[in-house]
Amino acid sequence: MSIMKDAQKIALIASFLLRYPDEQWYNELPEWREDAQSVGHPQLRQGLLEFFDYVEDANKKEFEDQYVRTFDFSQNTTMYLSTYELQGTGEQAEELVKFKAFFLENDYDLPKEMPDYIPALLELCAVIDEEKAKEIYDYCKPKLEYIRERFIEAKLPYAFLFDIILSVANGLEDGAR
Repeated sequence: MSIMKDAQKIALIASFLLRYPDEQWYNELPEWREDAQSVGHPQLRQGLLEFFDYVEDANKKEFEDQYVRTFDFSQNTTMYLSTYELQGTGEQAEELVKFKAFFLENDYDLPKEMPDYIPALLELCAVIDEEKAKEIYDYCKPKLEYIRERFIEAKLPYAFLFDIILSVANGLEDGAR
């Protein structure tokens, strides 16, 4: 099975896994794990299942603390893509307009999230046409690669999740059918 058949499903699963691990998140975990088992691409399926194993083996409180330290208290690994490699608030505002445009061009709105929030962008890529998703992935890829490198340096398991996201992005880039 080609990576393309799995791209949308993987984007949704990754979006879920990158959300804050509250009680509802934990309640939904088995359902999402089941979805991950149906991913056709063997390496990507295995990577997702290993991440689920990691989450399920981790102490809930420690996992939640790690999540907060990783995404809320670190400038190097935030979930908001417009915060990377920018000099001033003017540039960040410009970036946010670009991200917002991705949603508006595809007839989606984000009432609760900032448009540069990684899980929201992954969800968008999961529900739009492949060519449009490719544009978004291409635009986000340098920042996703940057975050992945920070995860590797910090020896955080999220590096594996970003490997999977980037595999999907690169599969779209290769135009694999």
